[in-house]
Amino acid sequence: MIAVRDLVVRYRGGGDAAVDGVSFTAPAGRVTAIAGPNGSGKSTIVRALLGRVPVAAGTAAVGAAETAPTSPRDRRALARELAVVTQREEPAFPMRVRDYVALGRYPHGSAWSAESAADRAAVARALERAGVAPLAARRTDELSGGEWQRARIARALAQEAAALVLDEPTTFLDVAHEMAVFELLAALAADGIAVLLVSHQLNLVARFADHIVLLHRGRVAAAGTPAEVMQGATLEAVYEWPLVVTRDPAVGAPALVPLRGRGRR
Repeated sequence: MIAVRDLVVRYRGGGDAAVDGVSFTAPAGRVTAIAGPNGSGKSTIVRALLGRVPVAAGTAAVGAAETAPTSPRDRRALARELAVVTQREEPAFPMRVRDYVALGRYPHGSAWSAESAADRAAVARALERAGVAPLAARRTDELSGGEWQRARIARALAQEAAALVLDEPTTFLDVAHEMAVFELLAALAADGIAVLLVSHQLNLVARFADHIVLLHRGRVAAAGTPAEVMQGATLEAVYEWPLVVTRDPAVGAPALVPLRGRGRR
């Protein structure tokens, strides 16, 4: 389980807190989504979980331990519990996709240990599950944006951690691959993993998430099931744009429909 309690994060030189008293849990076996407009604090929460920003108050924890790794041993232990797909990442140099995905096994061995049979099996499963097994022999600099994104997800899966955090995982993906990623996240949650998802794709989030935390200016504007959070008045106030909430004709989930700007037809 991922637990964020009364979290406050301030950036140096900033005015208001980037995250101001946010609390939520992402339990095992569920997809929990963080949504909200740009600058609402979504990615800052991910950085706090990784110990990459100073926490002014509150806690961000995976399992029983607070996630503020200060030593290589602490970071390795955290990586066995928490796998993360960040919003932006580029490898320092090109490598085979299979070798890149195998980096996800680093927390399970020593600095000098050889790849084990368990490592090879985990990498093969991750490649297959993320849909990049056919790309295993390709170099990372030969991948499209969508292929690279799926390779990054595969590396996180290779960690075989109990919790998975993804910050905008469907960036660069077409509709089919967007759906495949969300289907994968739902399947991982069904397998007992705690999945925490940051996404702008509110309509897909409403389809697949069990719980949504909607942020606005660093605070929780609404939290609950998709039906509880996807309310027209709430979303219009948060996104500061005219919209209506209707129903997805395929599955009946709430769906946001943005309108033309005020004064336009």
